[in-house]
Amino acid sequence: MSEFRQQYNEKLTTAEGIAAQIRPHWVMSSDIGLGMPYALLNTIGEYLYQHKVEGVVIHTILDLRPLNCYEPHIAPYFRATTCFSGAWARKAVNAGLADVVPCYYRDMPRYFRERERLDAIILTAAPMDDEGYFSIGINGSNTPALLENCERIYLQVGSKVPRALHAPKIHISRVTAFCTTDDPLPSPGMVELDDMSRVIGGYIAEEVPDESTIQLGIGAIPEAVGLALHAKRDLGIHTELLTDSMIELIRCGAVTNDAKPLHRGRTVATLSYGSQDMYAYIHENDAIEFLPVDYTNDPAIIAQHPKFMSVNGALAVDFYGQVCAESLGTKHVSGTGGQADYVRGAVASPGGKSFIAFPSTAAGGTVSRIAATLPVGSVVTTSKNDVDCIVTEYGIARLRGKTLWQRTKELIAVAHPDFRDQLLHDARKMNIIV
Repeated sequence: MSEFRQQYNEKLTTAEGIAAQIRPHWVMSSDIGLGMPYALLNTIGEYLYQHKVEGVVIHTILDLRPLNCYEPHIAPYFRATTCFSGAWARKAVNAGLADVVPCYYRDMPRYFRERERLDAIILTAAPMDDEGYFSIGINGSNTPALLENCERIYLQVGSKVPRALHAPKIHISRVTAFCTTDDPLPSPGMVELDDMSRVIGGYIAEEVPDESTIQLGIGAIPEAVGLALHAKRDLGIHTELLTDSMIELIRCGAVTNDAKPLHRGRTVATLSYGSQDMYAYIHENDAIEFLPVDYTNDPAIIAQHPKFMSVNGALAVDFYGQVCAESLGTKHVSGTGGQADYVRGAVASPGGKSFIAFPSTAAGGTVSRIAATLPVGSVVTTSKNDVDCIVTEYGIARLRGKTLWQRTKELIAVAHPDFRDQLLHDARKMNIIV
């Protein structure tokens, strides 16, 4: 331990000290969501701007807090890319201040392994343990691939970051430099469940048998699904994102993970985002594994779980069943993430189902999310060949294996009543229904 402590003391610095080590035209990467050390990255951005260090690129994913690399005065010096945008990256991409990598989230580790060597990686970590390791305690994600592809490793070590027992670890001997913080990890705040979300959640919960393995997204509808599953038995979790609703399912006894054929007895995820209580639950919990995204999101792995139930959201769907979950016409919103992979894995699972769930209308009830065609420029996230079930507050449209005529009738039946006549008119005009 004394050897580790000596290295610890030698490599401990400040955020400013790390920023001063960044060189022009470096290509750097962080990891997803909580894996991004926001204070450190913002310090680096400010340093690059003040010292006119040019051409530095940072790869980001799912920003949960503001990052100055998305701001007009910083972007020329600290250029960001993203494959899945939060609120600040979304604004920057649409303003031309950041770039987008169109891809499946699970393919990112391969990209990092095969592209030119990164100059530096910058990550969030839990405090060092007695053996000299820092746990990347909230993600599996891309971290193993990043560690294989880079020799300069900079950490922001947070006193409030949970130490996950089954997650990527970095030994002090590999760390270039690190700084510390007592800031809490970002949290999404309480999700308010409205009646519509509860209704949709109830429809989906009725479709989930005991001993299913589940994947849920984040937001009101997945939270409502989780709440409606409390009476189930022996559920398992194999998910991209671990959230509070899943922790509550574990605590109430609905999730045991005992029926899963893989990682039996353990909850599997590749990232997490939730309350401080959830982070405390993760800390040194032997029953939670954070695994690399190219494993957790692999449809072939997902399909090995019988009765796999996948729940995701969308912005719009057309009569063919093409699902748009990442743009509003030509306006960038987010990214593909893992939706398509979990859809494919679920429908390939024996007894599995995929649910794409959303309120039937948007823009205060003035726009139907179910449309004859997607708006011009819309990005298709889940294809017509993969889609399974579409769920609104009016029921479930079961599309898989059905004709265009049958799909159109199913979708009109779950559209908002105010738009059904127009949708029927559109279907007749397109000669789908005659």
